[in-house]
Amino acid sequence: MADHARRRRAMVAHLREQGIVDERVLAAMGRVPRHRFVPAHRADEAYGPGPLPIACGQTISAPAMVAAMAALLELTGSERVLEVGAGSGYAAAVLSCLAREVVTVEYHPSLAASARDVLAATGHHVEVRHGDGRLGAPDRAPFDAISVAAMAEGEVPAALLEQLADDGVLVCPVGHGRHGDLVRVRRDGSGDRIMPVSFVPLL
Repeated sequence: MADHARRRRAMVAHLREQGIVDERVLAAMGRVPRHRFVPAHRADEAYGPGPLPIACGQTISAPAMVAAMAALLELTGSERVLEVGAGSGYAAAVLSCLAREVVTVEYHPSLAASARDVLAATGHHVEVRHGDGRLGAPDRAPFDAISVAAMAEGEVPAALLEQLADDGVLVCPVGHGRHGDLVRVRRDGSGDRIMPVSFVPLL
């Protein structure tokens, strides 16, 4: 336990060195036990700088990417957030420390089930759904922020933009295959390209 806590502090220090300045995001990253969200045999690698493989051919994003995407949402604590691509549940756990409510959608049923279990076990209140992430969660819309943790093919799915609140923000990788750019957009489609990224495809 103490060793994981030490590694988590070192991870946060490294995030600061990489330019993450949002103190709420850094605090959340310092609280969430990332080692609980990776395969047991990878626990010693959980606080390293890179992404790690999880089940179903998916990955848990690098800590810097999780932190950067959370910071881009500019959460204050009162928001309803949609995450697309729950994966292991780690990013949703971080978001749950930053927002009032988090709904996450995962395409793979086994990943959705395991994410639901570990989120509950670690005390993070997140609604985990199994389904097509491109469709979002229209029954819970509008969302103040949407974070998409997989590469959208060519453009942000229209259904997700429609579920964004008028003054909301959506962060999503957009490209072809596994390579593209991280973009931050508003409901009207305006936005910015942030940086080149690599993600598993959005399913």
